[in-house]
Amino acid sequence: MKVLVLNGSPRVGGNTSIALEEMRSVFEEEGVEAEIVQIGNRDIRGCIACGTCAQKGKCVFDDVVNELAPKFEAADGLVVATPVYYASANATLIACLDRLFYSTSFDKTMKVGASVVCARRGGCSATFDELNKYFTICNMPIASSQYWNSIHGREKGQAELDEEGKQTMRVLARNMTFLMKSIALGKEKYGLPEKEPWTPTHFIR
Repeated sequence: MKVLVLNGSPRVGGNTSIALEEMRSVFEEEGVEAEIVQIGNRDIRGCIACGTCAQKGKCVFDDVVNELAPKFEAADGLVVATPVYYASANATLIACLDRLFYSTSFDKTMKVGASVVCARRGGCSATFDELNKYFTICNMPIASSQYWNSIHGREKGQAELDEEGKQTMRVLARNMTFLMKSIALGKEKYGLPEKEPWTPTHFIR
């Protein structure tokens, strides 16, 4: 089993990293390979809706997004994590996710998704909802935990003091592992759900 983990924080080794290291420790115990990629400190521009990816099979901007695409395709699950800015995710992470999801044509059905958010105080639930939308548009089941997947801290390292937050991350990793393994067994026995042809409907005449 493989999990791709995207850290949307610009701060290496910060509070978001603390949450992800709690998850990584569980993944290792469960025999899941987890690759963490720091995204928040990269130079990533947003999607311009040029449609070039439909012809080329990759984004026209040849940066880390195109490097992540084959890793995402090979993974059984995707974790996206971010600090909270103005009740929203880091804009660099959003730019990455917009382009990563839109420019990749491979079937994401039944890859397991999980969102992780870190804040000083508020905005976690809004950001959590924002990130989960990437999964629900792609037939990706979402892993949950004993609480919303959030951890708290302001100064670098303070998330170490959030015992409930760290426990939430460990439970999340165990639940995600169970889901990925269960889906793998289900695919062997039953295959993927039957797909209907897409019926795009526009709200104009």
